[in-house]
Amino acid sequence: MLYKLNLEHILFLDIETVPQKPSFADLDETTQMLWEQKSQYQRKDEFTPEEFYERAGIWAEFGKVICISVGYFIVKGDTRNFRVTSFYGEELELLKQFKQLLQEHFNQTRHLLCAHNGKEFDFPYIARRMVINGMNLPYKLDLFGKKPWDIPHLDTMELWKFGDYKHFTSLKLLAHILGIPSPKEDMDGSMVKGVFYEENDLNRIVSYCELDVVTTAQVFLKLRNESLLTEEEIKKI
Repeated sequence: MLYKLNLEHILFLDIETVPQKPSFADLDETTQMLWEQKSQYQRKDEFTPEEFYERAGIWAEFGKVICISVGYFIVKGDTRNFRVTSFYGEELELLKQFKQLLQEHFNQTRHLLCAHNGKEFDFPYIARRMVINGMNLPYKLDLFGKKPWDIPHLDTMELWKFGDYKHFTSLKLLAHILGIPSPKEDMDGSMVKGVFYEENDLNRIVSYCELDVVTTAQVFLKLRNESLLTEEEIKKI
């Protein structure tokens, strides 16, 4: 089935998120209490709610999107390009820009969204943050009433599972075992909050996010047993 998909109909994406506030102390009392309740199972007795707040960006109720990077193929004859761009900064504005992209260029039935662990994280996170920001969901993220086979989402982690629902494989590990050259990253996901709030270096986060989009596309090509993208084929716009 993967071989039948038109690469030009797929929008690859990745998001970066951070906690709503720089620290637990910046939250109002109600939000502090709700965070303590929400995080209780994950942190158990190993961390206090304040210590565990470093990870609050994982939950859409306590985090926010600071970057959405996307990539898409343009194929003309034997020429193949992969164009990468990003929406970043103030959350409401970047969500509006991303929604506009979906509505203007990826709104047909044939169009699909693809991310690594996207079905568990990226797609629902974006949808939840849109609702929280008072936005109507674009068709590609509005899943109510749709049958599973009608949901326009691809997930490279799910594809790698081959039906093994308990299996989790990180994008970095999957790229490594598939022989995809690892880009020289100067950070990882655990550093995003510090780079955003302490270093105020959003451009560094955007570059990291874009690298993950390219890697996701490379994994997808490998799953189709196709040649990997070269540096010359990747265009940042």
